[in-house]
Amino acid sequence: MVSNRGVVFLGPNHVEIQSIDYPKLENPNGKKINHGVILKVVSTNICGSDQHMVRGRTTAPTGMVLGHEITGEVVELGADVEYIKMGDLVTVPFNVACGRCRTCRAQETGVCLNVNPGRAGGAYGYVDMGGWVGGQAEYVMVPYADFNLIPFPDNAQAMEKIRDLTMLTDILPTGFHGAVNAGVGVGSTVYVAGAGPVGMAAAASAYILGAAVVMVGDMNPERLAHAKSVGYEPIDLTKDASLEDQIAQIVGQPEVDAAIDAVGFEARSHGQHGEEAPATVLNSLMTITRAAGSIGIPGLYVTEDPGAKEKAAKTGNLSMRFGLGWAKSHRFYTGQTPVLKYNRQLMQAILHDRLPIARIVNATVISLDDAPQGYKDFDKGLRRSS
Repeated sequence: MVSNRGVVFLGPNHVEIQSIDYPKLENPNGKKINHGVILKVVSTNICGSDQHMVRGRTTAPTGMVLGHEITGEVVELGADVEYIKMGDLVTVPFNVACGRCRTCRAQETGVCLNVNPGRAGGAYGYVDMGGWVGGQAEYVMVPYADFNLIPFPDNAQAMEKIRDLTMLTDILPTGFHGAVNAGVGVGSTVYVAGAGPVGMAAAASAYILGAAVVMVGDMNPERLAHAKSVGYEPIDLTKDASLEDQIAQIVGQPEVDAAIDAVGFEARSHGQHGEEAPATVLNSLMTITRAAGSIGIPGLYVTEDPGAKEKAAKTGNLSMRFGLGWAKSHRFYTGQTPVLKYNRQLMQAILHDRLPIARIVNATVISLDDAPQGYKDFDKGLRRSS
């Protein structure tokens, strides 16, 4: 039996590399399945969503193997797998999806109805998402392989661009989903809240979709400097000037055509000493988005947040100024990204040098053994791949 190791969550701010079971062709309930494959993991990412769990901001149990952004080589095939082949190098959507249910047939694979007994939607290595083992590991099992996996056309070509192609599993399509849902098109003025990986992927996606101006707001000076270095207009939310005033200085008016929330529930209020305020981004986006505009919300919001400062926020209740959004006829788009809807097109954009996404999100390659330090570095504002 081949050995296996993975990144294991052991409690708030504590992850370790441990020996874990080699994957079997079984679902989380132990039922034998023949539609899956076992992958040797070639690359994976530490995601901002992983950080929420590691910070203790979810109900994630200890002992969970983390990781939902997986790129790997097929080393074992289930008996019912027809189209995926041994040796294929594949990108794995973070969504676990059956391909058979009503939502999967409608390309809404983020809320598959059959892979999670607790709620709609499944994912690898994530709390309340069906118990599927994560891929920050040497080997991982992927179910419904013929439906979920996309092989790269040429393994050698893919390995040359592996830093960029690794982003296809989640971060790039999530940013793209946010931009699409915000209604970004040719000539749009766009504001992205958050200069982390999702925000930078959303900014890059806005440019691909034809935006005239893309502004990115954050409080981290290093992230803002990086955003400027790759072509976006940085907005420093620690300044006394309001968000509306800073936008007006760039585009001539205090509003935008499209807005994207790439922050989520751990948001902080604007200013030098911003306190945690989980609805502050949503409220600010309703203020700056034009009447009849759209707000894409790829940033994560949870149903349970044991670390929340506000009592209501502990159960996912936010103090939103929803009446403003209603009065302005805003459209709000939320939820897990249905990666399969986007990642083939985005793969082509990467392979044909249209989207150098690893540079844009400032990814740095580390080894699996360095993952615990990678979590600490990412928490300071640095993107990590392994």
